[in-house]
Formats: sequence, structure tokens, C-alpha cells
Amino acid sequence: MTRLVLVDDHEIVRTGLRMILEKIPDLEIVAECEDGEQALQAVRSHQPDVVLMDVNMPRLSGLEATRRITERFPNTRVIILTIHAQNPFPAQLLEAGASGYLTKGCDSSELAKAIKTVSRGGKYIGTDIAQQMALSMLPGGDSSPFDELSTREMEVMLMLVQGKGTKEIGEVLSISPKTVATYKYRIQDKLGVDNVVELTRLAMNHGVMDQS
Repeated sequence: MTRLVLVDDHEIVRTGLRMILEKIPDLEIVAECEDGEQALQAVRSHQPDVVLMDVNMPRLSGLEATRRITERFPNTRVIILTIHAQNPFPAQLLEAGASGYLTKGCDSSELAKAIKTVSRGGKYIGTDIAQQMALSMLPGGDSSPFDELSTREMEVMLMLVQGKGTKEIGEVLSISPKTVATYKYRIQDKLGVDNVVELTRLAMNHGVMDQS
């Protein structure tokens, strides 16, 4: 029996996913969470085999939650669920330790296959995401400016565009406000923006922010 934790900040999305997951044989949903902090607590309590993780969430994003889970609980695998196949940071999510990567538009059979593959220690990248990743690597491919950011820079950037301040980001990531300020400068320099307003606009244009 594969034990799974479902993480998404939208209740209606969790409801839909639960209906699909409950039809998969030998799969048990042991907890549902609406942000990364709850996901960490659920993994600590239930020691699941797989976490189905959204990316854009309040408090602690799926990116940072994935990094912490895979570091602290190596027997728990994380599958990322994203809205867009053109999600701008697959490399950072995989670097953070994700074992799978799917869009929320995938069919139930592919979701079941991904969970089965990942729970057995394998890796799974959705067909549409794999195609986009391959195309972005070709000369003249549709790459994203966010590809230039490191995993930690991406995490700080996600919090900045959510409106979090330097002190709050530092508390969540357990780093000093000065270090956060340094990351903020690097992010703006790499992306060619001068302030958080421009950063937010760029994030929206490239699908980094969930605008639902």
C-alpha cells in the first residue's frame, strides 16, 4: 500500500485530486495540506511514501517544502504538480529533490503511473513537461529568464512576489535579513529589474505566479 500526502492551497483542487486518487488501487491518502508548513508536519507525522505537491502556496512554497522534505525524510518522494507545462523552474524543483513533475491537466492513468514509478524509487517527468524542457534547450528555444536563478534565489523570489518582507523571508528560510537582502539584489540583477513591482510583473508574464 502506497501512503500519500496531498498538498494544494485550493480546496477545490484537492477535492478533484482526491476523487482521482481514491480510484487508484493500493493507494491511501493519509493527509491533506494547504501549504508547505502543513506538508512538513504531515510528513513528520505520517512518514508517507509520496507527497503530491503544489508549487505556489502561502507561508512555505512547494519549492522550499520539497527541499526540506527530501533532506529530512529521504524515504519520502515528492511529485510536483504544476498548472503550466511551461513552468519556469523545472530545473530548480528537480535540484530541490523532486522525483516527479506533472501538470494538473494530466490524465488519471499518467498520475497513477507517476505515483507508482516514484514510490518504487524511480523518476517521472510528464510528457508535456519533458517536451517543453527539451525544446527550451534547443538553440532559439523558449527559455525563461528565471532559469538563471539558483534554487535558493528562486525561493526568495517566490516570497518577494507574494509580498513578504525581508525579515519574514529570513524567518521562514532560517537566514538573516542581510542574507535575504543579498539574494534580493542578485535576483533583481540577474533578471534586470529594479524593484519588487517589476519583479512581480515579470513573474506574472512568465507564469511563475499562480494568478487564479
